[in-house]
Amino acid sequence: MKNLGRIVAAGAFAFAFVVMLDADNAKITNLITGKSAFVDTKDVKPGMFRKITASDLPKPYDTPSNRNTRSEARPAGALPQAPAGFQVELYLDNLKGPRQIRMAPNGDFFVTETNAGEIKVIRGRGADGKPQQVETFATGQRGVFGINFYPPGPNPQWVYAGNTSSLVRFPYKNGDMKASGPAQTIIPELPSGGHSTRDLVFSKDGKSMFVAVGSGSNVDDPDTHPSETHRANILEYTPEGRFVRVYASGIRNPVGLGVNPETGEVWCSVNERDELGDNLVPDYITHVEPGGFYGWPWFYMGAHQDPRHQGKHPELKDKVLVPDVLMQPHNASLGLVFYEGTQFPQEYRGDLFAAEHGSWNRENESGHEVVRVPLNKGRASGVYEDFLTFLGPDGQAWGRPVGVAVGKDGELYVTDDGSRTIWRVTYTGK
Repeated sequence: MKNLGRIVAAGAFAFAFVVMLDADNAKITNLITGKSAFVDTKDVKPGMFRKITASDLPKPYDTPSNRNTRSEARPAGALPQAPAGFQVELYLDNLKGPRQIRMAPNGDFFVTETNAGEIKVIRGRGADGKPQQVETFATGQRGVFGINFYPPGPNPQWVYAGNTSSLVRFPYKNGDMKASGPAQTIIPELPSGGHSTRDLVFSKDGKSMFVAVGSGSNVDDPDTHPSETHRANILEYTPEGRFVRVYASGIRNPVGLGVNPETGEVWCSVNERDELGDNLVPDYITHVEPGGFYGWPWFYMGAHQDPRHQGKHPELKDKVLVPDVLMQPHNASLGLVFYEGTQFPQEYRGDLFAAEHGSWNRENESGHEVVRVPLNKGRASGVYEDFLTFLGPDGQAWGRPVGVAVGKDGELYVTDDGSRTIWRVTYTGK
């Protein structure tokens, strides 16, 4: 059971001493709350916990809207940093730009290389720590990002892939490293332009398929922009591609999707809007309520109205859901995974890991890390942990994590399209 302890004030900073207890009474005790929880990338530290709430948000335009597009190459020999007891190793490099990663039931990893339009299959781990085999499963895809296997369970028959404007599937049986037949188009037309990633997941019973479609803009009003129809949504289909409904709406760019294995709920990782200031609006990670409305573009984080749509849709104000976990603003929250392995200590089991790619609309960078969201019986408290950081000796960020997956043996694998690598994280001891 995981419990939160008391919060105390310390000068200008508000710290909560967290006691998170598992079956072995392991304890973690540092949580930063309130306005102090907002942080630049250069100040993140593995093992620090943070909690941002809707009441901590600044007013719109408290700071100017900044642009920061610096990008630093990985310093020679640099490794991501993890909390004490964890080890990070380079698993594979020289890829074309690895994005989403998911593990097939037989333990192979499927990785999409979006710009190249390719899907790679990566198998095993040799004595040198590198894959035993890497093959190209399929080529010729347009902006391919999402990848998944159907039906759920140990013997899928199809690999589904989310292209920018369509969803396709390839015939598959366990162990295939190359598609055994051509792509079949399941959804021929998805909205395209603007946000281009199309992740997809299946319900636990395999009856529903959920597809993420981000907005085509920052804050264009769908009332006056027909191009935003069926955008900023999670859409529900049958596995055969028949449209069922808008599962949830007002979600500006739900890049990463997942299904909580404990509760069966759909979760998403969201890039929120820009140009309201450095610390507005937070990206977020949340379970998704069927029929839920999350505010975009008129509101955010509950009843906060976007000043660019002042006075619009007052009838929606009290219907806007507040997400479970507010992340750093502009950190570009991407792929997520639930930890079902046993290689990490007991207190990590059932928790969520997510990749924070790093974004542009901030004076100082945010993101460039992998975070852990502790869950208690599938529920989040709003707390997250800086788990894996990508900083050079000068404090400059270099990595851009995208996807996270759990291997057969319980290791965590992370794609990084900044250094074109895949990292492997294991627990080695206290």
